[in-house]
Amino acid sequence: MARPLWAQRPARTLLVLGDSLSAEYGLARGSGWVALMAARIAHDKLPFSVLNASISGETTSGGRSRLPALLRQHQPAVVVIELGANDALRGLPLKMTQANLLAMVQAAKNAGARVLIVGMMVPPNYGQRYGADFAALFAQVARSEDVALVPFLLKGVADVPDAEANFQRDGIHPKASSHPRMLDNVWPALRPLLR
Repeated sequence: MARPLWAQRPARTLLVLGDSLSAEYGLARGSGWVALMAARIAHDKLPFSVLNASISGETTSGGRSRLPALLRQHQPAVVVIELGANDALRGLPLKMTQANLLAMVQAAKNAGARVLIVGMMVPPNYGQRYGADFAALFAQVARSEDVALVPFLLKGVADVPDAEANFQRDGIHPKASSHPRMLDNVWPALRPLLR
């Protein structure tokens, strides 16, 4: 019996470059949104293998410096960039964050990959102007480079009444029970890139 067509295609690499929100910080291995995404890709028989190159504490500067080697070594067909939150937590200049995101998107595109930017927002105590400018920079980069965007990874997790129930004790990292919602935020923007 012949194998189905999807099984005859070699798996291409989907690279996730993120921070602790993608690196399963404080969670049992396999319960974070990236692992859930890999399971959904396998369930849907899509010809992709997922490489999670996320590191807790990673900034856009760190991601920018690591990305060229990852592109050379793994030649991903799709790159998901989930970085920027640690820049904000450290009060780094927004222009630097935006420049780093732009450089990563351009490097991935130049390597032949489709790109998805996963956006973030900061708590209101950072000030309304900073928060608005920070949230907007992800959309600005996505628009300027014509790549896919998830506006807010934690939609339905951090912006709901009693949101603290969705987070670990540190109040920063979502519980495992929140990660299916995070994947649901990412999937509609990612799925078209897996054609």
